[in-house]
Amino acid sequence: MATVVVRVDRPVPGETLPALATATPLTDAEAATLYRRALQDVCGVIEESGASLLVTYPSTDGDGEGPVREAVVPGLDDPSEGRFEPQVGSTPAARMGNTVTHLLEEEDESSVAVLDPTAVLATRSTIDQAAMKLRSSAVVVGPAAAGGIYYAGFTDTLDFDGIDRQPMVETIVERATDAELSADVLAPSPTLSTVQDLQSAVPILRARRQAGLPVPERTSQYLADLDLRVTAAEATGVEIKKS
Repeated sequence: MATVVVRVDRPVPGETLPALATATPLTDAEAATLYRRALQDVCGVIEESGASLLVTYPSTDGDGEGPVREAVVPGLDDPSEGRFEPQVGSTPAARMGNTVTHLLEEEDESSVAVLDPTAVLATRSTIDQAAMKLRSSAVVVGPAAAGGIYYAGFTDTLDFDGIDRQPMVETIVERATDAELSADVLAPSPTLSTVQDLQSAVPILRARRQAGLPVPERTSQYLADLDLRVTAAEATGVEIKKS
């Protein structure tokens, strides 16, 4: 196992999951709490998998690392696990490219993966399966909802300029084939980062919890505390509600 990168936003109200606070019943504070719970579950899974965890955070004039470390550490069995480094680059795509390229070329990592901080349905087996695929493919992508991604793994560099253009899953595979690199695609899995993802993820989490199956404990418990659920709606097909 090589390095799995989690690129985070500042885990504070108003700066995390803003789309959810705008288009769902979640308040800014609830969206930020959901983000922190998801981040802890995701980082815990990476630690469990045996991969090296690297958390990158927005560089600020103040203490950018402190709030991020405070949010992540409760999800780790060993608080000393994980590296925390500031993001470098003028755009999200540039920051992703700089991190992946640096790890592959400067730190001689055999593979580097980027996992969405709210990809709570990704399990240890997901990370293990992706790592196995990276032994035979230079690029491995995990689709989320509406063309987004929850996972992107690389054993070689490519053109990262504008790589977050939607649908991102297609963009990354196109860049791989343009660079004559082999690519593979994982089974889809929703995150919590967009309204569409949340509409897909919440029923799955509720069903798994009701069936007594493994769930991301911190995230699942917080959603249960909110009684957040997806219900039928005439205009849109479904809508998100909470008690």
